Amino acid sequence: MKIASIFAVGLIGLCGTASLALAEDAHAIFAPGDVKWVEAPKMLPAGAQAAVLFGNPTKKGLFALRLKVPSGYAIPPHTHPGYEVVTVLSGAAKFGMGKTADRAATKALPAGSFFALPPGTAHFVYFDDETVLQINTNGPWGIKYVNPADDPQKSQ
Repeated sequence: MKIASIFAVGLIGLCGTASLALAEDAHAIFAPGDVKWVEAPKMLPAGAQAAVLFGNPTKKGLFALRLKVPSGYAIPPHTHPGYEVVTVLSGAAKFGMGKTADRAATKALPAGSFFALPPGTAHFVYFDDETVLQINTNGPWGIKYVNPADDPQKSQ
């Protein structure tokens, strides 16, 4: 099954509601209290919440997605089919590059930090505190785990 198809299934709940997914030509204005959080797609480890602010991550085109993760959360080594463009809005991320997760080889990225990776770049991330990330990029967005056993969908 293609990554985009898997992601589409996972985001039906996110993008199916008019309050979360906006038409590509619509304007979007959100104050922090206006963001509607829902359970993140099953392609991510359990415990995260997500909010689509603009566009549709399952379709071609620009989108803005926020991801809120709890303290102790981790995303194993993975890649994306398109550019990954991320800003740390609150909390902090411990970001690492490569196909093997090594907490000692991470770079601490506090609130206000930014990273952008080309398609297919293997990376991983740990979170010691509750953290909110914002992903602004072009869809369709997806995730492919370096080790297929790390894919949370395999155990659900």
